[in-house]
Amino acid sequence: MEKVRAKKHLGQHFLTDLRTAERIAAVHLEKNNDIPVLEIGPGMGVLTQYLLAQLPGKIHVAEIDTESVAYLKNHFPELTPHIHEGDFLRMNPTNWMEGEFSVIGNYPYNISSQILFKVIEYRQHIPLVSGMFQREMAQRVAAGPGSKTYGILSVLMQAFYDIEYCFTVNEGAFNPPPKVKSGVIRCVRKPQELWPTCSEKSLFIVVKTAFNQRRKMLSNTLKSLTFTEEIPKEWQTLRPEQLTLDQFVAIAQRLA
Repeated sequence: MEKVRAKKHLGQHFLTDLRTAERIAAVHLEKNNDIPVLEIGPGMGVLTQYLLAQLPGKIHVAEIDTESVAYLKNHFPELTPHIHEGDFLRMNPTNWMEGEFSVIGNYPYNISSQILFKVIEYRQHIPLVSGMFQREMAQRVAAGPGSKTYGILSVLMQAFYDIEYCFTVNEGAFNPPPKVKSGVIRCVRKPQELWPTCSEKSLFIVVKTAFNQRRKMLSNTLKSLTFTEEIPKEWQTLRPEQLTLDQFVAIAQRLA
């Protein structure tokens, strides 16, 4: 069977560098604790092969491209029962992943943030997520306060996961090569919800409202919200990108 052709509308850039694929698998499996793995967008299985070698029978894949599905069934017949064809963003992975599972992938750039928001939604089932993103996205997820890339996804992912930026991947590792570099990150779920008195909904509202106008001070960005007690005055003059995760949580706890 011939190789799968990359489809622009799916944002496909197939990883071809075997050493990079092996490194990504190693980064993930180091923290996987022998639980099943769900790979998103495996394409022609360059990463999948290293996962299968370490965890035979425990690898599932979600793939929207019918041509890639046919390729995987042909080249990795043992994977066939665990191929879930369709759009991961529209799937409920707990329908076929029992208990806890981890998530890995060479994620399409155009939906990578949506994938991470879905991971947050299912975080009780997902103790580990790692893989390759556009480098700017990977840096954004790992960024701390004061960074220009620190934003909504930084705060919300870091609320529930410890983030590690692992390494950068150059354009030549792909076919067709993207116009930007990629970055590999590993996100390990924090051992417990750190703020039991802060609801997820409140945190999401405060963070998203604040960053909707990231250049303005909090006194302006959050004026549409109602709080049970006043936000400290010294915080009100800060811009959202200057606030720590703990400060966002403290503000969310005051949300009426």
